[in-house]
Amino acid sequence: MGEKKKRNRLVRYDRVWLVRALVLAFLDVCFLWVSYFCALWMRFDFVYSSIPKEYLRGYILTLPILSILMVLIFYFCRLYHSIWRFASISELGKIIQAVLALELVYILENILLQVRMPLSYYFAGFVLHFLLVTGVRFSYRFLRFWNNASRQRSISEEDIQVMIIGAGQAGCTLVRELLNSTHLKAKVCCIIDDNPNIKGKYLEGVPVVGNRYDIPNMVKKYQIGRIIFAIPTLDAKQKKDILTICRDTGCELQTVPGIYQLVKGEVSISTLRKVDVQDLLGRDAVKVNNEEIFADIRGKVVLVSGGGGSIGSELCRQIAKSHPQQLIIFDIYENNAYEIQQELWRSHPELNLVTLIGSVRNTSRVNSIFATYKPDYVFHAAAHKHVPLMEDSPNEAIKNNVMGTYKMAAAAARNGVKRFLLISTDKAVNPTNIMGASKRLCEMVVQMMSRLYPTTKYVAVRFGNVLGSNGSVIPLFKKQIAEGGPVTVTDPNIIRYFMTIPEAVSLVLQAAYYAKGGEIFILDMGEPVRIDDMARNLIRLSGYTPDVDIKIEYTGLRPGEKLFEELLMAEEGMQETANKLIHIGKPIEMDDLWFREKLKELDQASYQESRNIKELVAEIVPTYHPMNK
Repeated sequence: MGEKKKRNRLVRYDRVWLVRALVLAFLDVCFLWVSYFCALWMRFDFVYSSIPKEYLRGYILTLPILSILMVLIFYFCRLYHSIWRFASISELGKIIQAVLALELVYILENILLQVRMPLSYYFAGFVLHFLLVTGVRFSYRFLRFWNNASRQRSISEEDIQVMIIGAGQAGCTLVRELLNSTHLKAKVCCIIDDNPNIKGKYLEGVPVVGNRYDIPNMVKKYQIGRIIFAIPTLDAKQKKDILTICRDTGCELQTVPGIYQLVKGEVSISTLRKVDVQDLLGRDAVKVNNEEIFADIRGKVVLVSGGGGSIGSELCRQIAKSHPQQLIIFDIYENNAYEIQQELWRSHPELNLVTLIGSVRNTSRVNSIFATYKPDYVFHAAAHKHVPLMEDSPNEAIKNNVMGTYKMAAAAARNGVKRFLLISTDKAVNPTNIMGASKRLCEMVVQMMSRLYPTTKYVAVRFGNVLGSNGSVIPLFKKQIAEGGPVTVTDPNIIRYFMTIPEAVSLVLQAAYYAKGGEIFILDMGEPVRIDDMARNLIRLSGYTPDVDIKIEYTGLRPGEKLFEELLMAEEGMQETANKLIHIGKPIEMDDLWFREKLKELDQASYQESRNIKELVAEIVPTYHPMNK
């Protein structure tokens, strides 16, 4: 039924196009005859009786043939295919080419037929014909322009006053679309651009009123309610500076997509999105070419533990694109696993996907999965990660993070896994909380396993916070703002490194490609961000004023929480990779036999619910200094 409707719609479209093309062709023929007759008439001072009969005969003899040739030339120049309500320089160029080609054909025709006409006849006929052909095709756009201008002048009080930032291609596209739209309740009042040469000029009838520093005054002058940022080519630092000025006006903020979408012609009203906190980070998005690792993964069996979590699910999304032989999602939380399973089935119906529920703590379950599916790659993202919760339940951090990693790594060695990659955290560096200390132990497990089983490349990737991940501050702040506040920040001076989930996962995948065994890869997270600034930015982006509409409360550092995180321990050093955003921390020497014995002690103590578990961890991790022993 759907296919039949589609065919009927296409047939109706073809009929409409044919009727319009025939009407346009008929008008073109009429214009041709009128133009060259007027050219002949003008040549003899607009006195018909003064026109020699041989010229009239030549005119009548040559025009029928020329009319047929004209329709063919115009057809091949696609003058019957354009959407003339959006006519632009491109269409004007096609008209010039077509009419010029027709003129040359006409001169050639007269030479072949030995018809002599005055030279001024050809020139005047060409000009008149060009003007008439152009006029009829651009008339629709002119009518729309005047109609839109009158509509803009008679704008109602309900309509939103809009300011566009950027007078380039994207800005021009948006201005034109807003002006042409009959259903959008918006009036484009002014344009802001830093180019001083265009201040005071007009774009599609809209004035360019100043640069970024004029934004606050222009917002008041034109009573702006919405600002659209339309400079996708601007670097992140400048974009942040401009958006910070816009944010302080209290207007609703929207932005165009990235430059790659501009190139693809996807900039339109429908692709606008709200400005979010990511736009205010002040750095460019990380671009990674993962073709090498995708080529390596292609045709392989890949297992992702914690595959339903924030990092794990994005790993699954990106791995699914590389056409693995099989992708195995392993997670203890069935709802998360179900969601990513359904998403991947929709987006990659060809994918050989297996979704398994179970815990990395369960030795039998882990061994059974590895023995059954024989994965080539393992991305170990399963972990407890909430610092305050783990401070209250430290034994669970050891059971799940440390022993879970050890069991997964041991199963990988027994079953011939090629690469085992652990997702670690910057909290593992000089940890002050049990969660960070447990992840440092996980890194030590990976480095020990790399020495014991060199046929498997064991590595860890260490990075900071990811925007929008489960349990991160952004979703919490948004929830608190939606509830009317207050927004809780632990300390006004606390800072953190941030990266988007896709950025972090792309770098994780590339680190897997660089793996030789035993490395701790450290991702360049850019400049750290003050959490207090992030909270205030989110409040403003939500249309409120911090400390006026939404209060900010400082609750004090939580147990085990630091003012700032580090990505590298002093003794690790730093080594570059081919990707400047990925660094390698030098492995720290340790006694593997002693470490394995300590792991057994930790395992027993955690299952006995020892109250001294933190002290045991501090014996193994000398850089661990718990704040609340």
